[in-house]
Amino acid sequence: MTIVIEERMRVYLPCTLPGLARAAATGEVGPAPLTGYAVTPALVEWYVSGDTEELEYVALTDAARASLRMLAADRADGVEVPARRVVVAAEVPDAAVTAGVDLEDRSRVRVPLPVPLTAVAAVHIDDAQAVPDIESAVAAVFAADGGDDDARFEVDGAEAHELMWYATQEIPDLLG
Repeated sequence: MTIVIEERMRVYLPCTLPGLARAAATGEVGPAPLTGYAVTPALVEWYVSGDTEELEYVALTDAARASLRMLAADRADGVEVPARRVVVAAEVPDAAVTAGVDLEDRSRVRVPLPVPLTAVAAVHIDDAQAVPDIESAVAAVFAADGGDDDARFEVDGAEAHELMWYATQEIPDLLG
């Protein structure tokens, strides 16, 4: 008998608190396809001196920045969403992940299917103390993307906050 071990990749999926609530209710992070961030060959090549932990932190930071953009897009659409970045860390089969080749997208990956909550390893969320800086960054992120240096300063203020780590069994408490 041969045992086949499926290789898995840690993928950081940007989210929001309402998105996390939908995932908790449906049992999966979706809808697909999902954009995530991971340690890709392009990221390894770009960050040649980093170890795996440092590279995963870069991918997590990229996902947190994408979460900030999700918050800004929701608010632009008139959706009231709490100013806290959310990143879902999941173990996804390598074969299900497609990495980008663009240097601007060093850590960006695509996942073609929803990710079941059983594949989620942890959730990372801003502490409540970060909310004022996240509010400022949400208002500035699209201008920062357009090259506005003052707006970039606001976004950098948000990125100075470390996301807190939560186990999956803590998700109901985070949403309550």
